[in-house]
Amino acid sequence: MAAPGLPPDVRGILLDVEGTTTAISFVYDVLFPYAASRLDATCAGRAAEPAVAAALDRLREEHAAEVAAAAGGGRAASLPPFGNGTPYARYLMARDRKSTGLKALQGLIWEEGYRRGELRGHVFDDVPPALAAWRAAGLPLRVFSSGSVRAQRLLFRYSDHGDLSACFAGFHDTETGPKLEPRSYLAIAEAFRLPPGALLFLSDTVAELDAAAAAGYRTGRLDRPGNLPQPASAHPTYTTFAQLR
Repeated sequence: MAAPGLPPDVRGILLDVEGTTTAISFVYDVLFPYAASRLDATCAGRAAEPAVAAALDRLREEHAAEVAAAAGGGRAASLPPFGNGTPYARYLMARDRKSTGLKALQGLIWEEGYRRGELRGHVFDDVPPALAAWRAAGLPLRVFSSGSVRAQRLLFRYSDHGDLSACFAGFHDTETGPKLEPRSYLAIAEAFRLPPGALLFLSDTVAELDAAAAAGYRTGRLDRPGNLPQPASAHPTYTTFAQLR
């Protein structure tokens, strides 16, 4: 369902990243391989760094929880040993699991790549002018992604359109809550200090939009090149942010 124009009475906008501001191919063809190729060196060589140690501790907790859950169900866990963290991290990546510990570890690896100039964050060409227009209209903007807050900030700070990180009032990841649960969107509405009905959530994923709508948000689905097919829904559909200015 096409729906050009910003919905009336919207007072703040929450943005997804992958498939919304940024091409899915950048995540899967650039960021994920970059992190995968440096997992061993990071887990083995940087484990004493406080941020890396914290990410590995979180991964270790997740691994132990999976082992315990399998044992409680009377079945053997089909998990690799934790080791230095690399085997379990690769196991999670192969299954595209939204692991908080993994996302933290990936963000630390990407941080080094961005700072070295080996990575440059992709955003669609229509995104920067829309961010500028929304800010000029006095609309606060926030991001909610399964990628870590660190990774979100890096992508927009080192974007191929320059530093866009100052456009956002805040960033949220799975520490706020799962993207498929309405309670996460209610928590973000509190961060906006606005009622859910005054907020617009933009994402490429119908299940996420359903959760936001259940929390009272306005919603819009982005149909970008390379996005995964989505089930039919009542969410207004856009192909570019220019339709929302």
